[in-house]
Amino acid sequence: MDLKQYVTIVPDWPKPGIKFKDITTLMDNGEAYRYATDQIVKYAKEKKIDIVVGPEARGFIIGCPVAYSLGVGFAPVRKEGKLPRETIKVEYGLEYGKDVLTIHKDAIKPGQRVLITDDLLATGGTIEATIKLVEELGGIVAGIAFLIELSYLEGRSKLEGYDILTLMTY
Repeated sequence: MDLKQYVTIVPDWPKPGIKFKDITTLMDNGEAYRYATDQIVKYAKEKKIDIVVGPEARGFIIGCPVAYSLGVGFAPVRKEGKLPRETIKVEYGLEYGKDVLTIHKDAIKPGQRVLITDDLLATGGTIEATIKLVEELGGIVAGIAFLIELSYLEGRSKLEGYDILTLMTY
């Protein structure tokens, strides 16, 4: 299936010059969403995943159905102050400033094989921070899966040494 035909390109959003890749038109097509999910599930089965982790909010949209299909749990990575129990955190750089991501301190057990999911690999900063959280808890990042990779932003270079699946590349 050509998943690109289900992604809507929105010119000049959120600012002039950006060609935003809108996955909501993929998600609202049951067949395309299921196909994309199934491709990630197939990849995850080969990696013998114990738990899926995804950063908010699109990492939830991708990761939760994958975790459900695998019969494993899902651990959310959220901005600081959004998780109700004890967390660990990592600060990471944005284009203009810094942000903080957190995960529950007991979300990952040492030695668990983790699949990290998100909708888009752009500069790689969010996923690099998510990897740090997983590894600080003793998890093994067995794979990372994205619907889309923007190869011209070279985010993959921040994830060197990790196994990456992308379903579409722009």
